[in-house]
Amino acid sequence: MSLKTSLLGLSLLVGSSLARDVPPNIRNFYNKVKSKGHCNSTLATGFYSTYEGDNSYSYCGDHIEDFNVIYLQGKNGEFVNMDIDCDGTQGGPADDGRCASSGDTQSVTSFADTVKGYGKGVNDLNANIHPYVVFGNVGSKKGYKSFDPQEHGIEPLSLMAVVCGDKLIYGVWGDENDDDGDKSVVSEASISLDTACYGKSVNGNSGHDENDVLFIAFAGSDAVPGKNGAKWAAKNYNEFESSIKRLGDKPISRIKA
Repeated sequence: MSLKTSLLGLSLLVGSSLARDVPPNIRNFYNKVKSKGHCNSTLATGFYSTYEGDNSYSYCGDHIEDFNVIYLQGKNGEFVNMDIDCDGTQGGPADDGRCASSGDTQSVTSFADTVKGYGKGVNDLNANIHPYVVFGNVGSKKGYKSFDPQEHGIEPLSLMAVVCGDKLIYGVWGDENDDDGDKSVVSEASISLDTACYGKSVNGNSGHDENDVLFIAFAGSDAVPGKNGAKWAAKNYNEFESSIKRLGDKPISRIKA
């Protein structure tokens, strides 16, 4: 076996170990919210999970008071899909070319100034390295629906949890949906997060279509890694994901479902 093959096998093993099984409390929460069917306390509604679908998706506040979380939910027990985002720093060793098919890549994310301000030698998030979620909608186009998570205690670059199939992945709130399209869409995540969930079959123009992904945002400063609580200068996804695991384990314990 060559050294290259050995290192590849080790990389795949480490990557798979970072995608933990969904813990019982989060699985129970997922199932209870799904069986309920819809959100009672919508913070904002009228969003699309896909351009071809309807605008029945909402930022849900049913569990702000008890668990201090916000999540995305549709109707009839649906959550949302997971589209690909490739915004932020482009290129670099972690870029395997799968973002090339994206037709709407932007060279900056919403909180680039904050990332740069951490002083770690990183000017912005890199979708190939940082597992970030696109959460919140900003824009002034007529008919465009907006939602600012910060008005409800969600802080920029704070930890988020993503339930995708039988996996729980930690990420950060790293970007917002803007009004460059015709509809107010939600449920994008960086290609590194999508890959952790669904493997390398995803690319810049093809993510996960089923509306069964649960994105959970955590309010409060205890969910914010800050400049020293995450390895912002990581060279790959595994390195960054490992750096936020301990922090991620804390806020998910809030959920007592």
